[in-house]
Amino acid sequence: MHTVLLLPAATRAELEMLAGGGYPDETCGLLLGREESGRCLVVGQRAARNVNRERSRDRFTVDPLDYLAAEQAAAAAGVALVGCWHSHPDHPARPSETDRVLAWPGWSYVIVAVTAAGVADLRSWRLDGPEFCEEEVRDG
Repeated sequence: MHTVLLLPAATRAELEMLAGGGYPDETCGLLLGREESGRCLVVGQRAARNVNRERSRDRFTVDPLDYLAAEQAAAAAGVALVGCWHSHPDHPARPSETDRVLAWPGWSYVIVAVTAAGVADLRSWRLDGPEFCEEEVRDG
């Protein structure tokens, strides 16, 4: 499966700012956009609170109220939720086994690797059967 994630520069900058600002905890949010012939076009993002307080440095759980607000914002904009983003403090921008187990088919999963020095990497992944495959990220 080869898909392309079209991520506008302004949205990428928001994700990087939020990920860096939340360090050393994981930050998270949702991606708004639409699917178009093998491409996922992101039109914006909605930050969410990470309600996993016990393991906030290596796990995230999107606040259900923030998820609902993102769905409402997407509907109002005539788009849909197309994925999720989260940071990996002091770890590579690769999905963990926990990420894989909790992932939904058909969604893009943007992971921002962040350290005390700032953002180290940003990559996107999508489930292909039981495994993640990397999506190409292009400026959208």
